[in-house]
Amino acid sequence: MRTLSGRGDQNGADKLKTMFSKVSGPVRLADRVAAILSEEIESGRLAEGDKLPTEVALVKQLGVSRTVVREAVSRLRNAGLVEPRQGLGVFVMPRRTRPLDLEAETAEDTESKVRQIVEVRRPIEGEAAYLAATRATPAGLARMRQALEAIDAAVAAGGDGVDEDLAFHRSIAESTGNPVMLSTLRYLGEVLRSGIRVTRANEARRGDFLEAVRDEHHAILAAIEARDAEAARDAALLHLRHAASRLQDADEGFWTEAENLEVDLDAAP
Repeated sequence: MRTLSGRGDQNGADKLKTMFSKVSGPVRLADRVAAILSEEIESGRLAEGDKLPTEVALVKQLGVSRTVVREAVSRLRNAGLVEPRQGLGVFVMPRRTRPLDLEAETAEDTESKVRQIVEVRRPIEGEAAYLAATRATPAGLARMRQALEAIDAAVAAGGDGVDEDLAFHRSIAESTGNPVMLSTLRYLGEVLRSGIRVTRANEARRGDFLEAVRDEHHAILAAIEARDAEAARDAALLHLRHAASRLQDADEGFWTEAENLEVDLDAAP
């Protein structure tokens, strides 16, 4: 169990030292570390102005990699719980209304999490495609086309095409001319990346799945290029409905592999 020492002023440095037990289990390690630190902050055991233990200390106490600690702290920062200060460390922020923490809100098991992400993507990406069809500039259309070509190149080179897939959908959002739309997709960033990673891993199991995804992406772009807003929206929604359907075909073995993929990414140095 975690225990807390008293607050001692060590030359104005750490006021609080937090001892944690090692983290393990099937849930993504970064999620667990973020939850542990959030609990300390929300409970008041780590109070406003307190400095978090150093990265080295957290790695040692929790038994995780630096990558895991950094991702967890990044989530706390995005949630408005902590603030990194150059050369000083990471400090707990004053209590106030917190921004939505999407990583904390999603389901713990990978299958439910990915399905939730696909459901959220539908209204956002459907409307983005609709608006892009009415507003995209020639340069914006060129970026979409380049993004699709990059997906093909990544897959041909043996990659998963996740970053390129995300870049394609982001290029559509950019072409809406709506900075809030683009900011929303950027905010969803890592959550979307996680979902796309699993859906593409599922689709890579079968050649017909990969070909279907490619056709769906090109149908979206074709509708946008034709300035057919309704067709663009329909193509984007159809793509995500089919993505959900393809996930339904995945067996238990695939979801076990997907869970392991999440753990492996957490454990990376």
